[in-house]
Amino acid sequence: MKHQAIDTSSLKRRGARAKPKGRQVDPHAQAEVREILGDSPRRSDLLIEYLHRVQDTFGHISAAHIVALAEEMKLSRAEVYEVATFYHHFDVLKEGDVPPPALTVRVCETLSCQLAGAEALRSAVQRASGGAVRVVGAPCIGRCEHAPAALVGQNPVDEATPEKIAAAIRRSEVALAPTPYVDYAAYRAAGGYRTLVECVDGSRAVDAVISAMEDSGLRGLGGAGFPAGRKWRIVRAEPAPRLMAVNIDEGEPGTFKDRYYLERDPHRFIEGMLIAAWAVGIDAVYVYLRDEYAGCRRILERELAALAASPPCPLPAIELRRGAGAYICGEESAMIESIEGKRGMPRLRPPYVAQVGLFGRPTLEHNMETLYWVRDILEQGAAAFSAHGRNGRKGLRAFSVSGRVVKPGVHLAPAGITARELIAEYCGGMLPGHELYAYLPGGASGGILPASMADVPLDFDTLQPYGCFIGSAAVIVLSQHDRARDAALNLMEFFAHESCGQCTPCRVGTEKAVGLLAKPRWDTALLSELSQAMIDASICGLGQAAPNPVTCVIKYFPQELE
Repeated sequence: MKHQAIDTSSLKRRGARAKPKGRQVDPHAQAEVREILGDSPRRSDLLIEYLHRVQDTFGHISAAHIVALAEEMKLSRAEVYEVATFYHHFDVLKEGDVPPPALTVRVCETLSCQLAGAEALRSAVQRASGGAVRVVGAPCIGRCEHAPAALVGQNPVDEATPEKIAAAIRRSEVALAPTPYVDYAAYRAAGGYRTLVECVDGSRAVDAVISAMEDSGLRGLGGAGFPAGRKWRIVRAEPAPRLMAVNIDEGEPGTFKDRYYLERDPHRFIEGMLIAAWAVGIDAVYVYLRDEYAGCRRILERELAALAASPPCPLPAIELRRGAGAYICGEESAMIESIEGKRGMPRLRPPYVAQVGLFGRPTLEHNMETLYWVRDILEQGAAAFSAHGRNGRKGLRAFSVSGRVVKPGVHLAPAGITARELIAEYCGGMLPGHELYAYLPGGASGGILPASMADVPLDFDTLQPYGCFIGSAAVIVLSQHDRARDAALNLMEFFAHESCGQCTPCRVGTEKAVGLLAKPRWDTALLSELSQAMIDASICGLGQAAPNPVTCVIKYFPQELE
């Protein structure tokens, strides 16, 4: 059979490309990215750090910079783009987009600031700005005791007014802290790091230190409440190398105690962190700090450099990592994903991070405040810490209190104190003209209780029978001028904004709940069914706990639903 000749000219025209498919690397953008990165290693886990560098330099991240960064780091463009667009603080432009104004004003609009007039403040600032700056509503920025609060660029404005924000716009510096803090020299002069040295030189035995932590009853103060000493023992039993991740992504609305302690005594936390690393046999420590805490970041950068320049003993490697505006990264496995340079999406468990955590290694994960108390427990003894407490509870709790009280702020009080006692003894009572109506015992996800239940002890395990929990001990106080149903809507809007979108029950459930809660009359049957589906099927604590304020309003505030 004779084969017919085939004309291949058209195939060549269709098959050959003069240029590779897709956007090409812009030489100018590539040069800019290379200058920004300098000699820094091109590791994929540093992607978020490098996105920050681009954002800080240009005020946004262009499509050309996405391509150039992907090329420079040998990552796919899709990976760089999806990470950049996941986090709220990266302004990623598409082709043809107009860059935003050079300065962004973020007005916190979560519950404590809403109670203080954040909505009117944001509108006034928008009118006054005339478009010269970008004014946006923001989720909790961790300054609830100074409500309403705002960020002008990275500079915080407390008890914000349009005049204060206008003055901040004219400035560019970021304050290190509102008050002087204990720096490295002062901390060492006062006996700081002596306990760490005793551990490292063998004066203290590992088992004795871990036993003291167990005996103290100290539990994780980020919200989960897992016994700290037991966690140390569990991770130490895992094969080396072991890593440590410190969670300072303090994004729970109403919570600001980590920032409070970091701004005043950072080395007490650092020493506790290093003692934990020594006891567990940690090779490297990663400190994950939320991006809203720019002042704290500067403190830690300065003080970690001072520590490294004159260490009291051999130290593990310590890396400070910068979050990018994602509440979900307060969940331990989402934080680990973010440290690895990825989107902050929670992992399915098991395996737990104690076995398979950061970079696949056994990982000790701790909240900052938990580590802050380690030195005191070891120096004063476990019994001294556990001797505090009321109503049969043991230990101390740092309560972040905001809302309708005379003295909002961080108040160190006995575990088991009641909300009524906390307000009267530590907060100066209610504001003039306000009476206690309701309170949130554990931040946005901890539920809402009426004033008639203000005598329930505040501690781990005491609030669960009422559908609430203490979490990070963020107490938001409402008065007769507020409605619990309005608070529930505000909090659900926050959860809908902060859902990572990985699982349908949370992604769709929070949005659906916002629509139902905004209606004049609640469909309580449908809300209850939706809440149960979210609790049962969500991957992580965000979706599982988001319905708590709603179920509490239905149960404890029926008069608001009539």
